[in-house]
Order: sequence, then C-alpha cells, then structure tokens
Amino acid sequence: MNLSHQERIQLHEFNNLTKSLSFNMYDVCYTKTREEREAYIEYIDEQYNAERLTGILTHVSDIIGAHVLNVSKQDYVPQGASVTILVSEGPIVEVPTEHFDESPGPLPASAAMHLDKSHITVHTYPEYHPHEGISTFRADIDVSTCGEISPLKALNYLIHSFDTDIMTMDYRVRGFTRDINGRKLFIDHDIQSIQNYIPEAIKEEYDMIDVNVYPQNIFHTKCKLKEFDLNNYLFGYTEDRLDEGEAKEITSKLKKEMDEIFYGKNMDKRE
Repeated sequence: MNLSHQERIQLHEFNNLTKSLSFNMYDVCYTKTREEREAYIEYIDEQYNAERLTGILTHVSDIIGAHVLNVSKQDYVPQGASVTILVSEGPIVEVPTEHFDESPGPLPASAAMHLDKSHITVHTYPEYHPHEGISTFRADIDVSTCGEISPLKALNYLIHSFDTDIMTMDYRVRGFTRDINGRKLFIDHDIQSIQNYIPEAIKEEYDMIDVNVYPQNIFHTKCKLKEFDLNNYLFGYTEDRLDEGEAKEITSKLKKEMDEIFYGKNMDKRE
C-alpha cells in the first residue's frame, strides 16, 4: 500500500503541462512575370531548404534546453520543405526491453525514446497569386514541450531567423500538474501577453494586435511591419525601373495582400 502511494506521488511530481507555441511568418513579394515567380520560388526553396530549417530547429532545442532525440526532414517537389524533431526535457534513458514483454507486438527500436517527449516542427508554403503578381512564402513552426521547459524562450531567435513581413503567434498551456499537496496547477508561470517575450526593438518595428483568453491560458499575437519600402518587395530589380503609376499600383496590391493576411479576411479594393 505504501509503495502504491509512493508511485502515485512520483507521478504527481512530474510536470505534465504541455506548452505549445505556434509561430507563423509570411514574406510577401511582387513578381510581375512567370519567370520572376519561378525565380522567387526557387530562391525561397534554396534559402529555406530542409537542411537549413533543421539547423534552425536544432538551435531552438538548444535555446529551450531540450535534448534532440530524432530528426526527420524532407524537401518537396515542386516546392516546400518539412522538418520534425522529437525532443525530451531530460537526457535519454535506455529502457530494458523486458519492460515491454506484455506489448501486443514488436516495438520499434526508438519507442522508448518517444515516450513523454516533445516536438518541434516546421512546414513551408511558397505560393503565388495566379493573376495579381503577388508571391508569398509562409513558414509554420510549432514548438510543443512537456514539463518545465518553455518554447517562449526561442521566440526572439525565431523572429530573427526569417525575413518576416507578418507574424502570427499562438501560445497555449494545456493539461495540469500538481503541487506537493495534490492541488492542480493549470499553468506554472505568469504571462499577460506573448508580447512580453518579444524585445522592445522588434515591437517598435511592428503594428501588433492581441487576442487573449486568460481563463483558458490561450494567447494570440499578430504583427505587421510598420515601414513600407517598395524596394524590399521587388524581386530582381528596384523601384527606379518603374514609372510612378506602376509603382503606385504595385504598392497598393502589396499593402492589400499584407492587410488581408494580417486581419485574416479578404478586403474589397476600395478599402
């Protein structure tokens, strides 16, 4: 009886909270011709291929103090890439195979490494508008941790790892853990906004909107660059090659695209 009670206490001592950060970034570009669109997609695929993304995610695991257990990466045709990294809060502990004798079937060699673990993933989505000359690149990064390690520690690094016009970030704490008296804890740290974890210098560069549901430990922040320089959105040439009317039309299309992404809705051309 005492042993049974002791085993339950040990389980309670483990931090069962799951903390998930979803970081989505968008890069917007104007590509007038088919050749420009294809060159932009090729450039993005080269800059953010699976190998480079693996390096970024591996550094994320270092920042949050996690241990990499397994890496899976893939470049896609015609474009895009994915990387998934399994991580743990503590070092890997080998589990004797006889502990799995009651398993209904053989287990993969890595099965013991995947228990009570966390993961970091990235998927990229380069695409272009069929008629408007707009090309966009989106990267979705999810950092999900179990235990005391927090994905928010990597937020500053992620922001600096991508050329970002628009960012949307979601942070949520799920589940519960218990204190030594058995009282449930549904969050183990103070947070009012994701903005608390973004450096002031970065916040000055972006317009930001928060949507937070505090009772459910759900936090959402989206950001859009304040400054607009058309030269940063032209692929392979500069604004001085455009006449005034064309520059104005391209600027309008780009700003509309960015506003639609930022506000999450389609906008009439008059807006």
